[in-house]
Amino acid sequence: MDKLCSKSKRLLQTAQNNCFSKAACTSTCRLLFYEISLTNITMIEIKNLTLQRGLKVLLNQASATITSRQRIGLIGKNGTGKSSLFALLKNEITHDSGEISIPKNWKLAAVSQETPALDISALDYVLQGDADLQRLQAALQRAEVENNGALIADYHAQLEEIDAYTAPARAAKLLSGLGFSQEEHAKPVKAFSGGWRMRLNLAQALMCRADLLLLDEPTNHLDLETVLWLENHLASLPCTQIIISHDRDFLNAATTHTIELSQQKLNTYGGNYDFYLKERAQRLANQQSAYTKQQEKIKHLQSFIDRFKAKATKATQAQSRMKALAKLELIAPAHLDSEFSFEFEQPAHLPNPLLRMDGVSLAYGDHIILKNINLSLENGARFGLLGVNGSGKSTFIKALAGSLHPACGQIIKSDKLNIGYFAQHQLDILRDDQSPVWHIQQLSPEAKEQDIRNFLGGFHFVGDMATQKIEPFSGGEKARLALAMLVWQKPNLLLLDEPTNHLDLDMRHALTVALQSFQGAMILVSHDRSLIEATTDQFLLIDAGSLRTFDGDLNDYRAYRLAQENAAAAPAASSQSQKRKDTKRIEAQIRQEKAKRSKPIQQKIERAEKEMAALQAQQAQCDEFLSQECAYLPENKAKLQEILAQATEVKVKLTGLEENWLQWQEDLETVNSEIDEEFQRFLEE
Repeated sequence: MDKLCSKSKRLLQTAQNNCFSKAACTSTCRLLFYEISLTNITMIEIKNLTLQRGLKVLLNQASATITSRQRIGLIGKNGTGKSSLFALLKNEITHDSGEISIPKNWKLAAVSQETPALDISALDYVLQGDADLQRLQAALQRAEVENNGALIADYHAQLEEIDAYTAPARAAKLLSGLGFSQEEHAKPVKAFSGGWRMRLNLAQALMCRADLLLLDEPTNHLDLETVLWLENHLASLPCTQIIISHDRDFLNAATTHTIELSQQKLNTYGGNYDFYLKERAQRLANQQSAYTKQQEKIKHLQSFIDRFKAKATKATQAQSRMKALAKLELIAPAHLDSEFSFEFEQPAHLPNPLLRMDGVSLAYGDHIILKNINLSLENGARFGLLGVNGSGKSTFIKALAGSLHPACGQIIKSDKLNIGYFAQHQLDILRDDQSPVWHIQQLSPEAKEQDIRNFLGGFHFVGDMATQKIEPFSGGEKARLALAMLVWQKPNLLLLDEPTNHLDLDMRHALTVALQSFQGAMILVSHDRSLIEATTDQFLLIDAGSLRTFDGDLNDYRAYRLAQENAAAAPAASSQSQKRKDTKRIEAQIRQEKAKRSKPIQQKIERAEKEMAALQAQQAQCDEFLSQECAYLPENKAKLQEILAQATEVKVKLTGLEENWLQWQEDLETVNSEIDEEFQRFLEE
C-alpha cells in the first residue's frame, strides 16, 4: 500500500466509506491494480527498436528484455552502437521507431565522462553520488535554520532509514577498493590526474542508490588488482547492471547474461561471455545447416522452373514453384565476420641476449622507484609484468624503451635490438590531421602506398578509411592504428603497456593470436587476464622497489596479493604510521623542489614589492601635498609642477612594477603546478 499514489488511496477509502456500487468499486480497484502494476514493473523492454545516428543505422527492429537484478554484458564490435544504446537508456538521445520502456520509479546511475577541477575532497565528491543523502542533508539544514523540530526529527528518521551515518565509511571503502590511499581521501579532486578522476567518477556511480547501473568500459584506467576488486563489488550490488566491456575474464566474473549487438539486432544469451561463445557457436552451426538446406531447396525449385516453365503440360506446376520460391524467407549464411587478420613478421635479427640490466636503479629526481635491477632478457622470453598500481611497472618499461635513463647502473643493448614500444598513452603520438597511410609512410618513406594499404587492410582500415584523417576515428580505431605502426616495424622486442585499452573483443583476439606467433621477446603489462595467460609463459613481479621473478600463475598471484593485504591489515597502526611518514617525506620533497625552482622568481617578487612600497610612499606624499589648498597658490606654482611631474613618474613606475609582479606571481603558480603534476605522474606509476 505504501507504494500506491495518494489519489488511489483516497479513491479506495471513499469507495469503502460510502459503500459505492459494485461497478464503482470494480472501477476503483481496476485503477489501483493498474497503478500497482506500473509500480511493480521490474524490467526493461525493447520492442522493434530502430536507432539511427547520422546515415548509419545502428539498430533495426531490435528487441530485448532485461529483468530486475540481471547483470548484462553488452558486447559487439566497435561502432555497432553500444554507447548509443546507453545514451538512449539515459534519455540523452531519442530512437527513430519502436518502443523502449524503463520502470518509472527506477533510479539510474552511470559513470560521468567529465570531472571538473573541484576543491572538494575525493571523499565528499564520492558522497555526492548518493542523491538521497544529499537531498535529505540539505533539507535537514534548512529545517535547522528554521528551528522546525518536527521536520528535524522527520529528516533524521529518513537519514537513519538510508544508513546515512555509514555513508562516509561506505564511500571510503569504495575509494580504497579503487586504489586510493587513506591520505588521498582528503585530497581535492583537482589534485588528481585524468585517469584517477575517472576512478573517482566510477566510485561516485557505485555510491548511487541505483536500480539500473550502466558501466561503459569500467576497467579502463584500472590495474589488475582493482579489476578483481570491482568484479567482487559488482556481484554484491542488488541492482540491474548493463556493462560494456572488452575484457573477457571481467565479463565472465561480473555478468550473468549477455546481449550481443550484431547486424543491427540484439541477441540475448542466458549466461556469461563463455556461455555466449558456446551458444553462439551452436546457433551459427544451426543457422549454417538451415542455410545449406534452404539453398538446396532453392536450387531444386529453380531447376524445376527452368526446365518446365516453357512446357504447357508443366506450366502450372512451374508457376506454383515460382510463387513458393518468391515467398521463401531467405536464411543468411552464418559467419563470424572478423575483420582483422595480421601477424608479426619474422624479425630481421634475433640477437641473444637482447639487452642486459646490471645493477640498475630508476628514479624521478631524488626519489628512487626501483633499485638494483639485474636482468638478462633472452631472445624468446615472454614475461608478464605484475605489481600493484604505482609500484613502478611503467617506469621499468620506460627504462627498457630508453625514454628514462638509469639513476645508476647500466642497460646494455644489442646493436641489433629493435624495440616495439606501446605506451599507456600511445594514442597521443598520433596526428589527427593525417591518415593511417601517412602514419605508416613516416616509418618507411620508401614503401609503396599499395603495400601499405594491403597491410592496413589486416587492421580493417579499408577503402577511403585508409586515406582519410583520423580525427573522427574512435578510440578503438586509433588504438588499432597504433598497433599497426608497431607491427610494421618488425620488432624483436615488444614492450606493451596496457595495449588492449579501447580494443574490442575481436581485435583483442586477433592481437592474442598474433602475439602467440611472435618470435622475439616480450614484456607485457595488462589487466586483461586472457591476454596475459595466452601470450606469456613467466612473470616478473615489482614489489617494494625491487624486481624479481614470480613463480606461479595469475591465480597464485591473486592469492599472494590477498595474503599481502591480510598481513598489512593486521598491523594497521604501524601501516598507517608508515604511510604518514611516506606522505610527509614526499611532501618534503615537493616543498624542496618548489623552493629550488621558485627561488629566482620569488626573489624578483620580493625586490618588486620593496620598490612598490617605496613608490607607494612617494605617491602618498604627493597625494598629501596635492590635497592641500595651499598647493594651488601662485607662490607654490613651481613646487606644484614638480610634485605633479613626480606623481606621474611614480605612477608610471608603479604600474610597470605591478604588471611585472602579477606576471611573476603567475609564473610562480605555473612552476608549483608543474611540480605537483610531475609528482602526481610519478605517484601514478
